[in-house]
Amino acid sequence: GDREIADYPVVAFSIAYELEIAGFLRMLDASGIPALRQDRDASHPVVLCGGPLTFSNPLPLAPFTDAIIVGEAEEITPRVVRILSEGLPRHETLARLAEIPHVFVPEHHGSMLPTVAKVDDAMLPAWGPIRTPNAVLRDMFLLETERGCSRMCTYCVMRRSTNGRMSLASMERILSLIPKDARRVGLVGAAVSDHPRIVQIVNQLADEGREVGLSSLRPDRLSDEFVAALKRAGYRTLTTAMDGPSERLRESLERKAKVKHLERCAERARAHGMKGMKLYLMIGLPNETDADIDECVTFTAELSKRIPISLGIAPFCSKRNTPMDGLPFAGIKLVQDRLERLKRGLRGRADVRSTSARWAWVEYILAQGGEAEGLATLAAMREGAKFSDYKRAFAEIEVTRKGMPRR
Repeated sequence: GDREIADYPVVAFSIAYELEIAGFLRMLDASGIPALRQDRDASHPVVLCGGPLTFSNPLPLAPFTDAIIVGEAEEITPRVVRILSEGLPRHETLARLAEIPHVFVPEHHGSMLPTVAKVDDAMLPAWGPIRTPNAVLRDMFLLETERGCSRMCTYCVMRRSTNGRMSLASMERILSLIPKDARRVGLVGAAVSDHPRIVQIVNQLADEGREVGLSSLRPDRLSDEFVAALKRAGYRTLTTAMDGPSERLRESLERKAKVKHLERCAERARAHGMKGMKLYLMIGLPNETDADIDECVTFTAELSKRIPISLGIAPFCSKRNTPMDGLPFAGIKLVQDRLERLKRGLRGRADVRSTSARWAWVEYILAQGGEAEGLATLAAMREGAKFSDYKRAFAEIEVTRKGMPRR
């Protein structure tokens, strides 16, 4: 109806990663809810947050959020909602929430984060029960095939050590949840291609005339049978991850992606009539040199003789709750120089696109930051949320980590 957001007793947000914080704050401002939790009273909603960011570092959200569910929320959310529905005074409500394991209440916990919640495997999978034309993926039904990851990639928040395991949903359960009228299906998870029955799942959906998209494809898992199933399910481009620009760096990341796997992927994509292959990778990794970039150029150029190649590049940002936590950002200029070297070497042979080195630096500051960086984000958002606004806001706070700006 016409009810204003600020009139609800609770507003909840799922935050995926650091650069979404500004959008969250913009929504609070636009709805008339005071962004700072200290400015809210009994007339305002309780602001609740959760989502993937909580697996790593939700501290930049602390100035704005009354409570944060850290980790997997299915079992905790009903307990939180029951307390919120009791109509207690605000301070009592927050005190009660603070007693729930894995719920972070900044007013009570300061900067001491709880452990990451983990649900029983019987709760899986999650799926998108709300189907609306207003969503970005409005014509795709989304559901999990698995949660977590069994691998140990050193840069990744979803690695095995983060939450102890990879949990699988059964093929029968997955297929039973898909509505009959869903023509496009998105299979979601950090390691979808590691599901032992993923080829059968994709083939079954293709048999039913559905298109299928997968959120993560590992090159060492892309057998000929798997690539054939993807083609049947509507794939025109095979998308997977190179991760590091050289074999040496991939080994340092504890990745299983080898040159031979990527070469086989290219051959199989061509054999099954796909138009191209897209590879994701990071640059600006620790100990990276120009020689690593040049190896990437040589390898990609050779690969492009088999099938058209596009590279999707993201500058490396170290995240909390990973073995690479605290490692410095390579530097905006260095990342830009490396990207230009890659583009120059592959001009006319591969399509090279990258996320911004500047915005990767902003992401890094927030990933390694705390309340001060959160407050700086609010200031930057209200100034217009340009890079220069973030740079100025971050320069005004005291930061001690190596590689960050000082006052």
